[in-house]
Amino acid sequence: MIKMKTMKSTIKILKIGGSIITDKNRSALARPDEITRVANEVASSPEDLVLVHGAGSFGHIPAQRYGLPHKFNPTGLQRTHSCVARLNQMMVDALDKEGANPMPVHPLSCVVLKGGRIERFCTEPILEMIRHSLLPVLHGDVAMDMIDGASIVSGDQLVSHLARALKAQVVAVGTNVDGVIFQGEPLFELAREDLMQISESLKGSSGVDVTGGMRGKLLELLDLADSGIDSIIFNAGKKGQIEKALRGEPIGTAVRRSR
Repeated sequence: MIKMKTMKSTIKILKIGGSIITDKNRSALARPDEITRVANEVASSPEDLVLVHGAGSFGHIPAQRYGLPHKFNPTGLQRTHSCVARLNQMMVDALDKEGANPMPVHPLSCVVLKGGRIERFCTEPILEMIRHSLLPVLHGDVAMDMIDGASIVSGDQLVSHLARALKAQVVAVGTNVDGVIFQGEPLFELAREDLMQISESLKGSSGVDVTGGMRGKLLELLDLADSGIDSIIFNAGKKGQIEKALRGEPIGTAVRRSR
């Protein structure tokens, strides 16, 4: 008989940016060594964890090629999803080798958008996975849209929605920089009232990105902070940082509710 653990209020949401596990400037080019390293670090703290990874060049480049999300394109929809699902399987395979009990979760099959924003998200299977000591692994994806036919749901929007729905205690967003950079240095913390001061220094992704780069990421996390859930933006490209982030150590930039 399968034993089901009692849910605890220690759920963690970890996002690994596509810039860590892919070359965002070259179509569908993964970084196998980084995928393996990330899987090893994640596997050290998999309990009550939900992992979301960016689509990187597996998603952004085909989406741009087919004009997504600006026009409905069934061929582009299918091919973009196929690419991001392939990257997701690479991540799941690496985590499986580390004994993390990963399970792929494709947003195309469980998310409905309205004007590019999540309208409905079937999170019950994710909760059951956590309850049975499995590691849900989601990714940036295309999704059906009630207004536009189809659109793109970023990993950052998934993180923000899941953190609220699951009442996450730790929310960590891993990028290829040391946090939110202002005047050449990472900020220790950031709240909404600081946004105007630093907005000119915020830049988009260094590669092709159809979801808003750092600016889009920060806006999602500030909305999350407004709902009472703080988060951090940290450098997941540095060995050991993922484990520190999952332990709740003060690394990178803390995105906090207004002071």
